[in-house]
Amino acid sequence: MKSMRQLSVIVAMILSTLGTPYFLSSAHAQNAPTTLKVEVISSGLNHPWGMAFLPSGQLLVTERVGRLRIISPDGNISGPLQSVPTVFSKGQGGLLDVVLDPDFSNNRIIYLSYAEPQGNKVGTAVAKAELGDMALENVEVIFRQHPKTKGGDHYGSRLVFAPDGNLFITLGDRSKHMDEAQQLDNHLGKLVRIRRDGSASEGNPFTRNPETMPEIWSYGHRHIQGAAIHPETGKIWIHEHGPRGGDEINIPQPGKNYGWPKASYGVHYSMIPIKDEHAEQGFEEPIYYWTPSIAPSGMLFYTGKLFPEWRNNIFIGTLAGQHLVRLETKGNKIVREERLLENSARIRDVAQGPEGALYLLTDEKNGKLIKITRSSSK
Repeated sequence: MKSMRQLSVIVAMILSTLGTPYFLSSAHAQNAPTTLKVEVISSGLNHPWGMAFLPSGQLLVTERVGRLRIISPDGNISGPLQSVPTVFSKGQGGLLDVVLDPDFSNNRIIYLSYAEPQGNKVGTAVAKAELGDMALENVEVIFRQHPKTKGGDHYGSRLVFAPDGNLFITLGDRSKHMDEAQQLDNHLGKLVRIRRDGSASEGNPFTRNPETMPEIWSYGHRHIQGAAIHPETGKIWIHEHGPRGGDEINIPQPGKNYGWPKASYGVHYSMIPIKDEHAEQGFEEPIYYWTPSIAPSGMLFYTGKLFPEWRNNIFIGTLAGQHLVRLETKGNKIVREERLLENSARIRDVAQGPEGALYLLTDEKNGKLIKITRSSSK
């Protein structure tokens, strides 16, 4: 049996080519082997960022440069859809996440998050539109991060619908404005919750104070690039980038402060230390964190039938780590971590397909769509 390091090298070689499946063994909670089949379904995507499965089995995929495409189940990539909003596609900005309306089968509405330019400033925005035949129709911007700022980093931008139909939008601190994450008169470094028409959701914690942003759900976040709804509790879980270390997983509660930039398990890029005491300063402690940083991106709770031993496990892509993380949970705790596809690629997003397979997007100019299924080989 090859060592995991040897397997990782082979995986990296496979991901640089198209078509050849690769088989990888993994241990699940009971330490029995789960043999995985890893296939490159499509390649040639320009820094793909987000994806959403259509009822037809086709896949909507965003490219950071500002293109939205449809990928068929056999891997064929469509031309760019027309009428996508204009994006700022420098640094970490561009066309970012995509999600379907809960009633998509009837209304054909999708939501896109992106870096929206305005003069020499930029901010995260969310637009809704009807998905037509190779074009978006009736495009409407329903949310704009306030204020827009200069710079090209930390847009957040994951979109997740809660069971009650409200839309969570994850936002970054826009990097050079980190102190604003502690203030409630702006959207920087926040998790927000809105209705599908863009208005603040009923029950948000700061709707009665005219000096606060009514869309805010929680604050004190740095750069949230992963969010998912727990399949049993219906609560939102998020992860966010730390600086040099301190990537966090949180279960954000309404009105709670998660500490950035006054508390972190990392240090600033300048090597200036940050207090790691969260609770002692009145902040919420993360339920899990990574030091050194893995740069997490994308997040899902697995609910499919293809891997029953992984039911309710969390899967997270990593950028700096260049691997796929699998986390076992018990209640609100992370009890075990496994790293799959080590040293393979910058994994930007992870999704569950209708057949229960895992799908990954790699963050590169020749970005790939990767499918992971259970192998029948021994």
